[in-house]
Amino acid sequence: MNGEYRTLSNQGIESNVLFFGQEKCLPNYFFKGNNVRNNYIIHYVQSGKGTFSVANHHTVNLKAGDIFILPKGVPCFYQADGKQPWSYFWIGFSGVKIKTMLNNSKLVNKYYLRQVQESQTLASLKELFKAVHNQNSLVNDVLIESLIYKFFYHLLTEYPEQTKLKSKNSNEELQLAINYLEQNYINPACTITSVCHELDISRSYLYNIFRQNLNLTPSRFLTQLRMEKAKQNLLNSSYTVQQIANTIGYGDEFTFSKAFKRYTGLSPKFYRKKK
Repeated sequence: MNGEYRTLSNQGIESNVLFFGQEKCLPNYFFKGNNVRNNYIIHYVQSGKGTFSVANHHTVNLKAGDIFILPKGVPCFYQADGKQPWSYFWIGFSGVKIKTMLNNSKLVNKYYLRQVQESQTLASLKELFKAVHNQNSLVNDVLIESLIYKFFYHLLTEYPEQTKLKSKNSNEELQLAINYLEQNYINPACTITSVCHELDISRSYLYNIFRQNLNLTPSRFLTQLRMEKAKQNLLNSSYTVQQIANTIGYGDEFTFSKAFKRYTGLSPKFYRKKK
């Protein structure tokens, strides 16, 4: 592969560029390091194509002209196409204002934007990428900081996050959440976060409608679904404890057994024997 990677020494508190680089990837290349980043890293696909996914989101196919972001603290994966591997450049951002600015753009939900070639957002991102290559100086530090805000200005004006009007009342959303949990609790990826992403609601809102209507937290409801099913399986099947754990969304017997004992006061094996 042909590429570059460089870091910058100037460290602003509100917003700054930590590092940048570019890569012309080999077929099927993927990053083998830690897939949870400590910063926000924006990529622009210059040519070719590849796949991209973020935890609790579907995998998408991206190509030249698209932007995607590796979000801070969220697992993600991206891989070059086997026949037309992509090339891209990236800029890593940090600072207390970066999250706020990103949260008010469309990048916050899907983590990608398609076909931005004609946008001012891309023009300002390229301008910033050019500036970070300049020789270090106070003047260039000021230029970089100004271009960071210029980029986010265009991102927020051209791709603002749309505040969706709530077309459903709380009872309907509660029922949708319950249906989702009942249909997906056997999947380890079924979490309260995945419910919120699926219904496009906040954790605090979900918590409130569960407490108000069921006097349960969403997490407690999900645990109850899994444990009641586990109790049935323990009494009405010959499945091993590990097999039962797998059928209700637990990856290992130890974690399931601890959760089951917290719920019933008994270990799975003793519960089966006693009943």
